[in-house]
Amino acid sequence: MLTKSQIKLITSLKQKKFRIQHQLFVVEGVKVVQEFLNSNYELVAIFAVEDRYSQYNQKFTLVDSKELAKISGFSTPNKVLATFKIPSSLAVNWSSLTVALDGINDPGNLGTIIRLCDWFGIEDLVCSEDTVDCYNSKVVQASMGSHTRVNITYVDLKKTLSTVSNCMGTFMDGISIYNQTLPKTGVIVLGNEANGISENIESLINLRLSIPRFGKLKQTESLNVANAAAIVLSEFKRNLTET
Repeated sequence: MLTKSQIKLITSLKQKKFRIQHQLFVVEGVKVVQEFLNSNYELVAIFAVEDRYSQYNQKFTLVDSKELAKISGFSTPNKVLATFKIPSSLAVNWSSLTVALDGINDPGNLGTIIRLCDWFGIEDLVCSEDTVDCYNSKVVQASMGSHTRVNITYVDLKKTLSTVSNCMGTFMDGISIYNQTLPKTGVIVLGNEANGISENIESLINLRLSIPRFGKLKQTESLNVANAAAIVLSEFKRNLTET
């Protein structure tokens, strides 16, 4: 059975300040929990409505659906919830292709971008300090376990990118990404959902890229940042396979 202290702790992890305080985050759902169990993330506790996780011994608690609902962030809980320790970030490998995020606010967008990095083999994702917390439960859910294969680092983005020689960014007035020979290494910067790349970061961009609009009216204001990330990463990787 769940204790009151367990309920209090797990529900508190919905807030960033308590995730930082306890250095813990929540993962829900059979598939996503299994991804983390198969990784180097350290399991702290696991709660499930079936005993398939009994091999985790004292870390496992068998609960019923009503108990799971008390700690779940889902309207319909998904059989299992686990807490893991937040790991220390590893050093960024600047010699490969890296993605940097400037002020991304939406958890769903960040989770999708993490998953895209995983899909396209981007090992390092660098985030500005005002980007949404990657251990927000909505981010974790949207990434579908890709946290386990992408090194996510929060930095002073301007200070960090000022030391990098090859920064690329997406802009409405940039050169079409389809008409550009793309480098094999460097940093691809993606900007805030509403305002794009901020002025202090824009000054560090060496190559301004755009995704051209093909509609007849060309009145669409912008692409969703996660959709843009998918197109940009696909083009970089396609370019890599052709050279």
